[in-house]
Amino acid sequence: MRKNQDSYYEKMEKSPSFKRLMKEKKGFLVPSIIFFMMFYFSLPILAVYTDVLNGQVYGDITWAWVLAIAQFIMTWTLCTLYVRKAAKFDKLAEEVIEESERKERASL
Repeated sequence: MRKNQDSYYEKMEKSPSFKRLMKEKKGFLVPSIIFFMMFYFSLPILAVYTDVLNGQVYGDITWAWVLAIAQFIMTWTLCTLYVRKAAKFDKLAEEVIEESERKERASL
């Protein structure tokens, strides 16, 4: 392969459809990960450094239990959202491959 020739992946990487795919994935994943990490670490941080979670909600149930259960709900919700988004990402990836193959056939 000559130095001035792009590899198959490099050509694909430069395509508008690939850039769109990466932009949409980052647009979903980065905020999701930041939210997850902040929510996940809120329980140990609040439990160790504050008394916020010691207050009773109902009977013997404290805010610590509410936050712990909310973390399970948050995890399942994010997983469900990602599965739905992943289907869209898969379609966009197929478009990237089809576009790349069309360009490859046209250049032959």
